[in-house]
Amino acid sequence: MINKFITAFFSLFILSCSDPQPDNEYGNEQFSKELRELKDYFQIPGMAVLVKKGDQTLYEDHLGFADLKKDLRMDSTITIPMASLTKIFTSTLIWMLVEEGKVSLEDMVSDYARGYQIPDSIRIEHVLSHTSQGNLGKNFYYNNSRFMLLGQIIETASGKSFKSNVYEKIISPLGLKNTYLLEDTIQVASENRKIASPYFLDGKTTDGIKGKKITEGFIDYGYSAVAGIASTVHDIAKLGASIADNRLLAKSSVDKMFSPYQTGLPYGLGIFTQELMGEKLVWGYGQYDCYSSLLLLVPDQELVFVIAANNDLLSNPARLIAGDITYSLFALSFLKNFVFDVGQMPLFENSMSIREVGKRIDRTNGGFYLKKLLAQSVTATFMAQFDTQEIEVSREILQQVFDLYPNYNNYGDLVLMHHLNMLKSMNTKRDKKEFVEFDRPFTGIGDSLLRVDPFNPYANYYMANYYQIKGISDSTSYYFSQVVNAQNFTSWWYTKEAERWIKENEKEATGK
Repeated sequence: MINKFITAFFSLFILSCSDPQPDNEYGNEQFSKELRELKDYFQIPGMAVLVKKGDQTLYEDHLGFADLKKDLRMDSTITIPMASLTKIFTSTLIWMLVEEGKVSLEDMVSDYARGYQIPDSIRIEHVLSHTSQGNLGKNFYYNNSRFMLLGQIIETASGKSFKSNVYEKIISPLGLKNTYLLEDTIQVASENRKIASPYFLDGKTTDGIKGKKITEGFIDYGYSAVAGIASTVHDIAKLGASIADNRLLAKSSVDKMFSPYQTGLPYGLGIFTQELMGEKLVWGYGQYDCYSSLLLLVPDQELVFVIAANNDLLSNPARLIAGDITYSLFALSFLKNFVFDVGQMPLFENSMSIREVGKRIDRTNGGFYLKKLLAQSVTATFMAQFDTQEIEVSREILQQVFDLYPNYNNYGDLVLMHHLNMLKSMNTKRDKKEFVEFDRPFTGIGDSLLRVDPFNPYANYYMANYYQIKGISDSTSYYFSQVVNAQNFTSWWYTKEAERWIKENEKEATGK
């Protein structure tokens, strides 16, 4: 079945083929239309959006409501907690200390972060690049607990608090009037700060039926080196541009910050970085339970894109923690309308349009088209928790992906594997029998990833879940054991889940 949302996009596809939209140099009209459709799809109460090219504003909009109860609309002065975009402030401060000669990226973290049990082999550069876990300096694993130690390094090396450094070295020099470290309700009241109210999308309505229900959420008070900045899209855009054009840091520092720490990794020395269709993309994202944000720079074109919202759905469906911005439909809409010459390509497909496009796809844009299909399929799977029809949307699109691009080992990654794992689990639970349609790409991608990184906790966890559904205990135990026995990893949710399964099944086997 095709839900109403996808049907609406098919209507747009037909219109674009039969009655082309007027030319628009920067794609503002199409971009605006897609943003509104995405806002409605994700039931986002309020969003703020800004696109700049150098000093020129190409697009700006404030959509929806900052507070639904008060009927207060979003505007340019209402701040939004930016969550992990705080890390960009932190990494900028580290680079400033490097330029001042107060720290070296090769310094041991343990020299500064006293009182923490962290191996002497871990250097500042490893933490800054999220390569401090697994094969040290080689594998990327996003890690908040270790990145947080950079705050103590900043305080020890500078002799000032993290807060003082943020205000004195970044906020004040750049004139970021609507940017601050969010502390508590007293601060908000005394400083007369305007904050967008928090919301999240609930998967159940009052009668227990699945659906999209906007529910009041909560504000995450408190700050650290990993989260806690509240700001506006204008201020975040100014920060991004100021780093990119060397107003805050030397060009040599920015070049290293914006380049992958190791070939093939998605993170530089302080920020995400990747290449798409020959264009360098530098970005960061934020995700709280009730807020989300995104900063995307295209340095060679002097483009800055910032978007923020008062629920988590700008970021959550795309699993940006894995390091690929192209799973974000918001980012893809910006890229297709402002960066690449694919503005007329519809953002969404349905089972009818995708088959038609598949017959005449322009292979020069094939890379972008594949990314777009994957992003839609991943998003639909995530949204299936609110509307079960989305499972079929995801399944149909994914089948077309594998038909058009059968070499899935070349593009398969942890996000796609997570997506296949969710599809298998949800379909099996729904239909009361095992869903096996994508078993071959699932195990193929998993085996491929684990050949490169045998102790990858995510890939091992997904493989364990695959065999658990199949009822093959030996294989399930093997992959969960890989998670538990992996060296130099901070214990996280996957570790606890693996330990729980092993303990429960050992008890069942021994009867103790």
